[in-house]
Amino acid sequence: MGVKRSLQSGGILLSLLANVLMVLSAATNYWTRQHEGHSGLWQECNHGICSNIPCQTTLAVTAACMVLAAGFGVVGTVLGLWIRCHEGESRRGKTTSAFLFLGGLLLLTALIGYTVKSAWNNNVFFSWSYFSGWLALPFSILAGVCFLLADMITQSTDAIRGFPVCL
Repeated sequence: MGVKRSLQSGGILLSLLANVLMVLSAATNYWTRQHEGHSGLWQECNHGICSNIPCQTTLAVTAACMVLAAGFGVVGTVLGLWIRCHEGESRRGKTTSAFLFLGGLLLLTALIGYTVKSAWNNNVFFSWSYFSGWLALPFSILAGVCFLLADMITQSTDAIRGFPVCL
């Protein structure tokens, strides 16, 4: 297996891991915990009783960015699988990288927004759902870098293919 295929395979694995962490983070209710219970993007649980959180602008933007980030990550993963499995076709990794980077940017926006919203509350501590979102961020960015490097290798290989002598 060449360097290009290794980078593509690594990008797929990293993007899969980022997607799992993003979905886990968005779907669970342990973004913050306080003395009485815990809360997430969708529900707040106090003394074992969970209820939907009333609409708050910052929380709605965070949730929307998380869902969009996961969606862009899934599309980037599918495009990466397409590139990896269909070697003969002229698919480029820049589009895959763009989707993964855009998903990472949306994830960063969501996490910063939630941090700003929750950081000033007393007796509120960030929990594992929140941290799994932060953990997904470098995996998403590294997956995009892998596909970008693989695309650079493809581009340079195409550029020197026409020369009669390759040094």
